[in-house]
Amino acid sequence: MFTSIKIENFRGFKSFELQQLGRINLLVGENNSGKTSILEAVQLLCSRTNLEPLAEIMINRGEYFWSDHNKTDRQIDIRHLFYGHEIENNSQFSISGINDNNQENLDVLIHNPRSHNTISRYEETDIYEEDASFNKLNKLIISVKCKIGQQAFVTLRGISRDSGISKESLRWSRNSNKEEILSKKLKTQFVKSSSLRTEEMIELFDNLVLTPEEKIVELALNKIDSKIQRIAPISSQNLKYSLDSRGGFLVLLSDGKRVPIGSMGDGIWRILGLALAIVSVKNGYLFVDEIDTGLHFTAMSDMWKMIWDTAKKLNVQVFATTHNSDCWKSLAEIAKQENVTDDGIRIHRIEKDKSKSIVFNESQMVIAAERELEVR
Repeated sequence: MFTSIKIENFRGFKSFELQQLGRINLLVGENNSGKTSILEAVQLLCSRTNLEPLAEIMINRGEYFWSDHNKTDRQIDIRHLFYGHEIENNSQFSISGINDNNQENLDVLIHNPRSHNTISRYEETDIYEEDASFNKLNKLIISVKCKIGQQAFVTLRGISRDSGISKESLRWSRNSNKEEILSKKLKTQFVKSSSLRTEEMIELFDNLVLTPEEKIVELALNKIDSKIQRIAPISSQNLKYSLDSRGGFLVLLSDGKRVPIGSMGDGIWRILGLALAIVSVKNGYLFVDEIDTGLHFTAMSDMWKMIWDTAKKLNVQVFATTHNSDCWKSLAEIAKQENVTDDGIRIHRIEKDKSKSIVFNESQMVIAAERELEVR
């Protein structure tokens, strides 16, 4: 579990620190204060040298373009990952953290591969992966270096003349180092404000069928609607029309009726996505943007209770954002009711141009809620 995170030159942050992290960390703050960027940064650190998890997020943000040379080649515009939205030789951002008393560092550097001092940067590393495209192109490449304790891993990828990386090149190269790097990768799941896609949720559900975690998902739905007894995915033959909608699942109600989950409302869909996401990252990390999306304020306490209980049981660290005062107050109520340890629940207020978050621990959260103080 991370106890602190430092971000430098990543997106809108020149330098920023999160300290006193707990098992659940709710980020609050004004629009455009960088809350979602913090989620992305921590997930990127957990992903080691694999940039692929970031690609979908950047595509959803519109941070891509189509190659002039190949109209089917979508390029990720990496300039937007760097502070100031520009890159040049020696541009760099870094994300670091203390995880279970171990120092972890991720450094992403733009540089000329033929520069003499480039080679010395990698002499200490145990693993070196070269993207096949980087010899063909270009004046600049992007290197991603992850250091965990004394062990370091590096991947290199080519950059197009338009400052893009082919989405395909973000996938792992086939080499003997892949398994060793992946063994260091941490489990993560990023839930967007629009929730998970139907096919993602079905895949996650299939992975937990007939496991104890399946019951956690059913209980989470039952807390929101007591009529729900069980849930099951629709067969793949009937699914082709529902991948882009809130479908793909049937719920069994207490009166014996089977109802499409889309008939049950936005809150049930959101809770299903959250429950599937957290049970899928046992001993890992869950990231949720605008966690309150689709939830009535009366359901938020049950949502946080499910998140807190499951995070403790499965050893998951949670990072989430919200703009909703009911959301953080519901979390404060959970902190008051539960036997929360010192590293349990935190609210972090993110303010523009500030180098650190303002941290509220459990007792401070409770006092703020009782006195109607604003923490957002």
